Amino acid sequence: MDFGIWFLIGAALVFFMQAGFAMVETGFTRAKNAGNIIMKNLMDFCIGTFAFSILGAGLMLGEDKLAGLVGLPNLGMWNDFANYDWSSFVFNLVFCATASTIVSGAVAERTKFSSYCIYSLIISLVIYPIEAHWVWGGGWLSQHGFIDFAGSACIHSVGGLCALIGAIMIGARTGKYIRDDAGKVVKVNAIQGHSLTLGALGCFILWFGWYGFNGAAAQSLTELAQIFATTTVAPAFATVACLILTWVKNGKPDVSMCLNASLAGLVAITAGCQAVDYIGAAIIGIVSGILVDVAVEVIDKKFHVDDPVGAIGVHFVNGVFGTIAAGLFATSKSALGVDGPIYALIHGTSFVDGLQVLGWQFLGIFCILLWTGATITLTFFVLKKTVGLRASVEDEIKGMDLSEHGIVAYADFVPQVESIDYTGAIQVIGEVPEAEAVEVKKMDIATEVDVPSSLPQTNLHKVEIICKENMLDALKNAMNSIGVSGMTVTHVMGCGVERGRQEFYRGVAVEVTLLPKVQVEMVVSTVPVEKIVDTAKRTLYTGHIGDGKIFVYDVRNAIKVRTGEEGSAALQDAK
Repeated sequence: MDFGIWFLIGAALVFFMQAGFAMVETGFTRAKNAGNIIMKNLMDFCIGTFAFSILGAGLMLGEDKLAGLVGLPNLGMWNDFANYDWSSFVFNLVFCATASTIVSGAVAERTKFSSYCIYSLIISLVIYPIEAHWVWGGGWLSQHGFIDFAGSACIHSVGGLCALIGAIMIGARTGKYIRDDAGKVVKVNAIQGHSLTLGALGCFILWFGWYGFNGAAAQSLTELAQIFATTTVAPAFATVACLILTWVKNGKPDVSMCLNASLAGLVAITAGCQAVDYIGAAIIGIVSGILVDVAVEVIDKKFHVDDPVGAIGVHFVNGVFGTIAAGLFATSKSALGVDGPIYALIHGTSFVDGLQVLGWQFLGIFCILLWTGATITLTFFVLKKTVGLRASVEDEIKGMDLSEHGIVAYADFVPQVESIDYTGAIQVIGEVPEAEAVEVKKMDIATEVDVPSSLPQTNLHKVEIICKENMLDALKNAMNSIGVSGMTVTHVMGCGVERGRQEFYRGVAVEVTLLPKVQVEMVVSTVPVEKIVDTAKRTLYTGHIGDGKIFVYDVRNAIKVRTGEEGSAALQDAK
């Protein structure tokens, strides 16, 4: 097998992961921000290519300087095209773009696009290249056996920490946390993404691309096969662990958290994919599947850091865990051939050497996070004080698609109804001064409207039935069987919460869920209302929540436009 060709194929798979990130982030956020999410993921790679070309590649891949702290940039790609190592450049470029993409989801739906482009540039220009040089460019950590084969530390921990700091400094989405007068959070709202289908598609794309992400640097077919195995086992076990946990905890398995768990397992195995065996990969997967669920809930509900897609729990928490686990579960039976402390005891090799392997993992991830945290905090601070990080509340509520790009991503679709309470978050100022505003009075139309005495006395009734969509045909046939042939059907969205039963989205209680319903209206005169109600009840009844509701109204008059007939005569076509 020509591993030089596979090296570049792997790079192409990693590039395709940009589509996966875009789909996950889009699906886990609201429809009004879909175009903005797509644009950010596109620009991550395009801006990253520019930044990595002009400086990043030199800092990462250049001649080792300053005791392994940084590479020395050169002009090889500019003045020696024929002999420059383009395979290494392209391969490391796609990894660099991945680090900056991770940040996008955590700060989604409220970040200025201009600011996002700037700090994405800084990540690819300086932050990632320098710490990646320490591990993969011949720097000081690589000289001491630091294990990070594919990037749990260099990519996922770095991107995850940038996401955490960005989410803290930018602040939560409007309406996510309700605070009292003292500023204390008294309520956490669940803001659901608009398409789990897109989220799932993104998860599958990422998992597929991860075989290139972890396997592209393999040096033999045996090593590649082992990497493929651990890259499959860890996310699978992670997803099953999360499935069981959320099922037991919430009463139902959480779809979005299981998608996050798959990605968490992939992140956690990335550092040691060539260093651990099947058992190690399974343990790493199980822990990461539990860890991501706990982390997402704690970050949201305890620390009140708003991360719409779970990027912090997936990439930062499990990136750090995966880096440490690589040293803990490393085995000499793997392609790496090094025992960590656990397998040193099992294999009878030096336990001290095993502890040393683990110790370098702790030191390495600490230094990587220290460098990343300091530089990205400075970057965010400067942006916040100059161009600003956060979009206005008005722009946020309108949606980043309209406010930042002047588009609607789903132009041919009816916009989804918002279920978030923005009370107190935005003050709408009209053209009329408050002092001159006219007080709005409520009135009961049925009693306050002066009905002319000339209207004929009728025995008309309107029956309105709201039920599940799948019951429409049965209801229509039942009505026809008792003589009701005229009805109006409207597709509506109904909401409500079942008493004594709580639903959860990513561990946060969901207060209102909008579900598709049909509203059937009929006006009758000769068919007894009691008969209609009884027939509808018998037809729609299943004994489950959501069977529907029936409303009965008195109708003052009915006029047929074509003939001018009124009262019961107007309904003669639809008795």
